[in-house]
Amino acid sequence: MSSEAGPAPLSQGIRIESAEVRLVRLPLLVPFVISTGTMTDKLFPLLILKGEGLEGIAEGVMDPQPDYLEETVAGGLDFLCTALLPQVVGKRFRSPYELEPILGPWRGNRMTRAMVEMAFWDLWAKSLGLPLQSALGGVGDHVDVGVSLGIAPAETTLERVAEAVAGGYKRTKLKIRRGHDLKIVAAVRDRFPEIKLTVDANTDYGLQDMQLLQGLDAFGLDYIEQPLAYDDIHDHATLQAALKTAICLDESIRNAVDARKALAMGAARVINIKVGRVGGLASARAIHDTCAAFGAPVWCGGMLESGIGRAHNIHMATMANFTKPGDTSSASRYFARDIINEPLEASQGRMPVPGNGAGIGVTLDRAYLATVSDLREEIRS
Repeated sequence: MSSEAGPAPLSQGIRIESAEVRLVRLPLLVPFVISTGTMTDKLFPLLILKGEGLEGIAEGVMDPQPDYLEETVAGGLDFLCTALLPQVVGKRFRSPYELEPILGPWRGNRMTRAMVEMAFWDLWAKSLGLPLQSALGGVGDHVDVGVSLGIAPAETTLERVAEAVAGGYKRTKLKIRRGHDLKIVAAVRDRFPEIKLTVDANTDYGLQDMQLLQGLDAFGLDYIEQPLAYDDIHDHATLQAALKTAICLDESIRNAVDARKALAMGAARVINIKVGRVGGLASARAIHDTCAAFGAPVWCGGMLESGIGRAHNIHMATMANFTKPGDTSSASRYFARDIINEPLEASQGRMPVPGNGAGIGVTLDRAYLATVSDLREEIRS
């Protein structure tokens, strides 16, 4: 189906006529190592909602195993195909918010619910003839971005930082874990004293590591991301009170209520918004607004998304309180070939907002997508 078909009859809403679900496997150029494991390819579900001559597309950000959060690819696919899509296909919706009575009552599974909601946002924006950023209230033609560097030996890390600096990226983030922290950060800061530097622990530490974490105060970091447990806010408040460096929460924040509690109790000074983690674009916007009310900046995190997820992230990051560089660096740093036709490449640390038509502004490379799809299923009313 083509986005050239024209706007849908909005007074009646958009009828979702069918849904296409794929399981996509994209090889990574180099393994990506964090405290919880190593990825050699990106395996993810892709959803295409079809209606009124248009398509809305989104991808899931859950991992094959529950090592980031509780959701998994297999569980997400089952929940999507057996529970969510049968309630959506064949029905009309006048805005993404009309999906809430269907998606809202389910517990957890935010990444899977986000797929449906995000795909409909894309579909809805296309029906309006608007870029997604306009539907969300964003402005501008680019966003500032940084790089996220996986765990590697010191010399490899220094080489990768040098490449990022040469590329003009606005922020460099180092993944750390126990035994790979103070020395690697010291080496990078010694070689690159002026760069905006952050670290991401992916939950690898506890309060017993407070003295070690206080040692990070010496390196002028912009923030320390998610040092403690994935489901914790309370202990982060204890740690933040003992640190000069700001804590940024990621895994702990699932909705605007979590963000409010964390900021009110001093558990963080910065919030990482990942649209899949928080259940969709409406929830992401609510967190954005909550943080703005507290005067706390936000930034857009990444999950090694393909061009579909990257496009959603870029549009979302045009909202006003996304004042820190996000993770959406050039796709060519991760994949030899993407599943979209448009290259998403940063220049001097700035990522252009995709603009090939309305919605998320990118189109699927159907021929290549077919070669990297492990399965395909069509659901009709």
